[in-house]
Amino acid sequence: MKEKLKEVLAHEGVVTIISANGGDYHVVNTWNSYVRMDGEQLLIPAAGMHSVEQDIAQNDQVLLTMGSREVEGLKGPGTGFHVKGTATFLTEGEKVDQMKQEFPFLTRVLVVTITDIQQKI
Repeated sequence: MKEKLKEVLAHEGVVTIISANGGDYHVVNTWNSYVRMDGEQLLIPAAGMHSVEQDIAQNDQVLLTMGSREVEGLKGPGTGFHVKGTATFLTEGEKVDQMKQEFPFLTRVLVVTITDIQQKI
């Protein structure tokens, strides 16, 4: 399933990141082309995402949705995923330095350690 997820990330589309804190949900979006897979982690450049950062300080669980109509799905053209994981923001270190080379606008890197992947369509 990770290979199909990598294929989706190779095509442009919207990634939705959902966090929760005490019953309130926060949603931010980014692009498939900004997400990098590093083993069991997704690395996402962050310039905003302040509501998500505040949420994960108390609840590190996040849900991401992503898809592409360019990738064959379970029932025809187009597929999408729900990715659950634990999240943290990095402000320094090797991963930040590597990501900053590609995305100079970032102030932090959102790191999502994948706990579950479900192909939905």
